[in-house]
Amino acid sequence: MPLIRVPKPWEILDSQITSETAFMNRRRFMSNLIGAGVTASVLPLTGCQSNNGSKTALDKGSTPAYAGLTRNPNFAKVDREITDQALSTKYNNFYEYGGTKSIWQAAQALPTENWKVEVAGLVKNPRTYDIDDLQKKFPIEERVYRFRCVEAWAMVVPWVGFPMKLLMADVEPKSNAKFVRFTSFYDSKITPGPGLMSQFYPWPYTEGMRIEEMANDLAFFATGLYGRQLPKQNGAPLRQVIPWKYGFKGAKSIVKIEFVEKQPATFWNTIGPNEYAFEANVEPDKPHPRWSQASERVVGPGNSWSWETRPTLPYNGYGEYVASLYS
Repeated sequence: MPLIRVPKPWEILDSQITSETAFMNRRRFMSNLIGAGVTASVLPLTGCQSNNGSKTALDKGSTPAYAGLTRNPNFAKVDREITDQALSTKYNNFYEYGGTKSIWQAAQALPTENWKVEVAGLVKNPRTYDIDDLQKKFPIEERVYRFRCVEAWAMVVPWVGFPMKLLMADVEPKSNAKFVRFTSFYDSKITPGPGLMSQFYPWPYTEGMRIEEMANDLAFFATGLYGRQLPKQNGAPLRQVIPWKYGFKGAKSIVKIEFVEKQPATFWNTIGPNEYAFEANVEPDKPHPRWSQASERVVGPGNSWSWETRPTLPYNGYGEYVASLYS
């Protein structure tokens, strides 16, 4: 079998629109990979694209704002500027709606009305939360976190939500609960996935973490960003934010949370365990098999080639909070 070189994410041409010829060539390439027995793990999560353009989902009608919102003083700022709202609501990974960054329009198909979140498994108080009741039950605050993608790009986002440990205290995990599994919304008629390969993926999207990680003060359930409720493309109405881990660890549009005894299978770790680890902490000295993680490109205006490059920080700069979990 001839050697197939798959480009790194930042080597892919900046383009908002895929031509018909390019699309058909990609379909043939993917089909050949399947026929050759090459797993989906050889493909990057998505390609990097231009951020030029004036319209975002927020231009189409802003999500409701939070009244009386306060920013947690312990997480009020980081060592760089907050990413422009128009960029962080348009430049998104959401694999259920496609394999490019330009999924915000497709994601508007997500039905968020009457959203329920089931909490089950090894807990004393299993519950099913209505999303509105969830936001009333737990104190909502704003936190500014660095966000680091496994593709070696980064943002800074002011998330709105509440610490995961508050939900844990409400359901009271049993002593034999060692891990937590998170399941995202999935309906094949609404969430088509990235195209040809979708039928081979282990839907629904699931993620997991150790119970000690969930109890850490940094672990956050986001219900909003930039002072407003989450847009659909950012994982409405509830998503994980784990700032010391790569972004794919943050399940979006969560419908179920389960406390379990054994390490759960997760979406990307199942597809490519050598590329997407279960733990997936941000580690500059541990390269991805196809690119270095020693530096990161900070998402900004213009094409991705022009973005600022910075050294990657161990644990994404949050070592003082989490390093003890891995000693």
